[in-house]
Amino acid sequence: MNEMPRPRQARLLGHRDFRLLLTGAAAAQTGSQVTLVALPLVAVVVLDATPFEVGLLTAAETAAFLLVGLPAGAWLDRMRKLPVLIRADVVRCLAVGSIPPAAALGVLTMPQLYLVALVTGVATVFFDVAHQSFLPAVLPREQLVGGNGALETVRSSAQIAGPGLGGGLVQLLGAPLAIVADACGYLASAVLLARIRVEEPRPEPTPGRSLRAEVGEGVRFVLGHPLLRAIATATAVSNLFAAVLMAVQTVFWVRVLGLAPGAIGVLLSTSAIGGLAGALCAGRLARWVGQARLIWLSTVVTAPFAVLWPLSEGGAAVVLFGLASGVVLFGAVAYNVAQVSFRQSVCPPELLGRMNATMRFLVWGTLPIGALGGGIVADAAGPRAALWLCAVGFLLVPVPLLLSPLRRMRELPGADVPGAEAPDADAPDAGEAPAEETAAVEPAAAQETAAAADHPAEVIAASPTTTP
Repeated sequence: MNEMPRPRQARLLGHRDFRLLLTGAAAAQTGSQVTLVALPLVAVVVLDATPFEVGLLTAAETAAFLLVGLPAGAWLDRMRKLPVLIRADVVRCLAVGSIPPAAALGVLTMPQLYLVALVTGVATVFFDVAHQSFLPAVLPREQLVGGNGALETVRSSAQIAGPGLGGGLVQLLGAPLAIVADACGYLASAVLLARIRVEEPRPEPTPGRSLRAEVGEGVRFVLGHPLLRAIATATAVSNLFAAVLMAVQTVFWVRVLGLAPGAIGVLLSTSAIGGLAGALCAGRLARWVGQARLIWLSTVVTAPFAVLWPLSEGGAAVVLFGLASGVVLFGAVAYNVAQVSFRQSVCPPELLGRMNATMRFLVWGTLPIGALGGGIVADAAGPRAALWLCAVGFLLVPVPLLLSPLRRMRELPGADVPGAEAPDADAPDAGEAPAEETAAVEPAAAQETAAAADHPAEVIAASPTTTP
């Protein structure tokens, strides 16, 4: 399949507000990827943290999805999204910006890192849910896949450049000072977002509806949809064990493999090439094998590579670890080409915030649990044992997808028809959809063709394996 025609690319990038959104994402993502290297190194190298303390730090970064994940969506459905994005960036800038001066004054402690991680996590919850819900206000529906793809390409590029930059800055300036890059990235993002001129109407409140009722409506929509329910279950399992990896990988690299900060940055950048490759190839793969098939096939093919993480040792350790991370990240991005754009198209506009928040609560809520578990296992049996737990867990990720209607489908429905299926022409047991449902369904693959996009939807990656 040929790449997106240049005139369509020009129309997308010629959209002023989307260009500002994309540039802001590039600045924030590059900075956050520097902190992906620097923050654990501050804990491990500067403060001599134990594996459990590093796991607790990782849990603090993601605990907000359990604490405020569900009500955040209902709150955001009641307000304009752009001001929330700007305020969240300012809060994150101030929070991470407090680390370098504290370190310079010799007063930096693990409790401060926990607090910074928690505050940043809360701001990230609101930013991420608002960001996914704001894009449909910037771009028309037929350009959503292309816009999501451009954002994912920027994100994947930042995952390649950012860790290498972070490793170099840590080696040159020290871990605390390297975090300045993250604060600057959030500040630049806030400035660029403030220049967006899209007229975003204030949502009209529904009289007599309580916050609890609105939250429940989002939960019922996700759990009542057989495809969204399977996607949420598989992603939650993936993120549970990805958090184990996040909690122990820095300790494993520094104390088991003896890697320097620069080498860690190069390792993360090299493995992120898999994500960029996924961003460039996933649209073609979706058209080749089918959008529904791509969801489960991407996990079946790539998840077994996770066993290379605990097997990494000796001279080939960096190569094995990087290969595993690159392949798993390729699969995570390919997985998202189908599921995130499908979520945006299948959900009514007035439910977008609550749907995204419910999904985030379900799939990111497992992160603090996995991080704490990883820290406990690493403390008791060593980082390599925790990586074995992670590898075994990744082998379970495809199971909910293979047990769902997705296994018999080729394409995904593009309208709110919870019971509808797009039958696989190659599967003899797949029945045809009722005529009234067929008329209502717009296949997501047709949206991709209309947008002429070869890129996947947005993936919010906190590690080489985490998906939204």
